[in-house]
Amino acid sequence: MSAEQRKKIIILMINMFIAIGSFGIIIPILPAYLASINQGGTAAGLMIAIFAGAQLIFSPIAGKWTDQFGRRKMIIYGLVGLTLSMFIFYAVNSIWLLYASRIIGGIGAALLIPAIFAYVADITTFDQRAKGNSLVSAAMSLGIVVGPGIGGFLADFGLKFPFLISALVSLSAVVFSIFVLKESETAQVTQSMDAKTETMVRKIALSVKMPYFIPLIITLVMSFGLMAYESVIGLYLDNQFNSSPKDIAVMVTATGIVSVIVQLFVVDRIVQRFGEVNVLNIFISVAAIGFLLSLFASSYLIFFLISLIIFLSTSILRPVLNTLISKMAGNEQGFAMGMNNAYMSIGNVLGPTLAGMMYDVHITYPFMLGLILLFITLMITMAWQKRSLHAKALS
Repeated sequence: MSAEQRKKIIILMINMFIAIGSFGIIIPILPAYLASINQGGTAAGLMIAIFAGAQLIFSPIAGKWTDQFGRRKMIIYGLVGLTLSMFIFYAVNSIWLLYASRIIGGIGAALLIPAIFAYVADITTFDQRAKGNSLVSAAMSLGIVVGPGIGGFLADFGLKFPFLISALVSLSAVVFSIFVLKESETAQVTQSMDAKTETMVRKIALSVKMPYFIPLIITLVMSFGLMAYESVIGLYLDNQFNSSPKDIAVMVTATGIVSVIVQLFVVDRIVQRFGEVNVLNIFISVAAIGFLLSLFASSYLIFFLISLIIFLSTSILRPVLNTLISKMAGNEQGFAMGMNNAYMSIGNVLGPTLAGMMYDVHITYPFMLGLILLFITLMITMAWQKRSLHAKALS
């Protein structure tokens, strides 16, 4: 990459780091906070599902706006939504108002995430795309590393104090973006697909005809399984091993460090060597094995080590899927990234909702659900790969 490309990528990384780090601050104290307002697994699942639901509804139009109005505006508007969400989360204790704040945050994320990845596509070549996406994904993981680590210790000053710090950090990202982030020079209005306003259902119907439809389905099913796991992990640690907010912070931070290292130094190399589809097959399998082993974890340490395996896999799978879809999207980067966000959000809605309800029945059921769905994801990936090879042989 050129010096100018690296500069722009670094700005995006800082932006993503601050945004995700501000949210990560609340992760380790969320189980204790929900318990303090007499809420359990269902509420924990809905906190994530409602956020993802708002993402789902707004992702298609956010992708259109990203192409139509530019990446920079959507990034800033998205950060404003996340900041407002955090301030509301700090100010109230009503579960319904907390849910409302998650709607606002989900809208913000719908505007932010596809715009950032479309920006990366604008400033990188086809061959540089995997590296660019991996760097931005690493910034996301680093935010998840630093945020919970800070949040676990801020909880000593009160359960709501981390929410205030989270809101202020997110606000700093807004200010940073306004003054530092410039529009990508190659961003332009896409005329073909986004010439008219279309409903989310229509856009999803259009995505079925796209060459990257199967990767979108893989994104949906994988997100469903992974979020079923991630949405209840804090509650599971608290109930099964009597883990404190600091224990949860240590675990989330350690898994995040692994994710950052892998995304910075490993993803690009293994994609170059094995190709995106082979990498998907390998690490979906590794994640599924991790889910299976988690059912038999007898201590915090064992569960910790198993979680490292699972998060290592997801840290590879997410940027690889983003890159695969981006490479197949051609000039429809905004639409493709918006639909990628939409399909991921469908999984993120269904996974936590079902996992939260299943957790209240039995605490191991969400992990069983994740295992089954990852197995389904692997079957879809292998079938798609076989069909693609067959099509190439005939052509």
